[in-house]
Amino acid sequence: MDSALISVGLPLVLIVIMFGLGLSLTVADFTRIAKNPKAVAIALICQLVVLPSIAFGLVLLFDPSPVLAIGVLLLAASPGGTAANLFSHLFHGDVALNVSLTAVNSVIAVGTVPLITNFAIEYFDPDGAATVGLQFGKVVQVFAIVLIPVVLGMLVRRWSPNFADRMDKPVRIGSALTLTLVIGATIIDQRADIVPYVRAIGVAMILFCLISLTVGYLVPRVLGVEGRQAIACSMEVGIHNGVIAITIAISVLDSTEMAIPAAVYGVAIFPLAAGFGWLVTRRNPRPDPQDVPEVSAVAGFGPVAGSPEAMLGEAASYQPFPRAEDDSKPAS
Repeated sequence: MDSALISVGLPLVLIVIMFGLGLSLTVADFTRIAKNPKAVAIALICQLVVLPSIAFGLVLLFDPSPVLAIGVLLLAASPGGTAANLFSHLFHGDVALNVSLTAVNSVIAVGTVPLITNFAIEYFDPDGAATVGLQFGKVVQVFAIVLIPVVLGMLVRRWSPNFADRMDKPVRIGSALTLTLVIGATIIDQRADIVPYVRAIGVAMILFCLISLTVGYLVPRVLGVEGRQAIACSMEVGIHNGVIAITIAISVLDSTEMAIPAAVYGVAIFPLAAGFGWLVTRRNPRPDPQDVPEVSAVAGFGPVAGSPEAMLGEAASYQPFPRAEDDSKPAS
């Protein structure tokens, strides 16, 4: 996958996605973590420590090639994305907590992604036969791709909240379509080897999806976090931004093979997250209406929350959380 369309287009796609994330954020999303420090701390520990450890254990268990092993750790290091917010909304999670976690994770990822990826490269490919590390210049690329567009999107929301609101739905839909195209392009490019790749890493990625969602829910619950916040943590910890992992693998580390775990994960995570959310909501009472943002009749959950019809309807009307009128207005 060495064409200019991919080498230039893929980073641009990620920049647009991260800019769209910034359009939904304000400074209040970062400061709000003070209201839920326990839930935020638990989710971050699961995201930054527990999941990379689980991914490392799965790689040792299944013993894929060094490049695929590095790709699994790269995915585990990637932060959550806007899809986590949507799934949290679908299954009655605390979406405000999701938005705050997504904001904080996107900043922390600038440091943790290179750190974990370099560890994986040093461990699985110490001679550098198949890969090169994320050196300083490449860390700057990651910073530019991930963080700067988020900041610019936040500035646009502050200066023109009406424009940010109008762009929210088109950017969200475009991001979902782009994710599908990126995963499809990665799989098509590696179609000759896709069956061996799936055999080598498919079961490990499915297990990683299920363990991530379960850890993200059970650990907060065991430590006393209430149900809606635990659902939010589960979706944030369990649903990673696969586009970041694919972009770094292909455009920064120049390895399409390293992107395969994220592509397989991207195919598996959404039906698994929908099924997991359905099971969790069956085990918990539906929250009081006043505690959940109102959902339009057209976008109802239908007979089974997480069904394709319900998810499409919810996606069309989804908003991260209600905002005060002056939340995004510039200071006078």
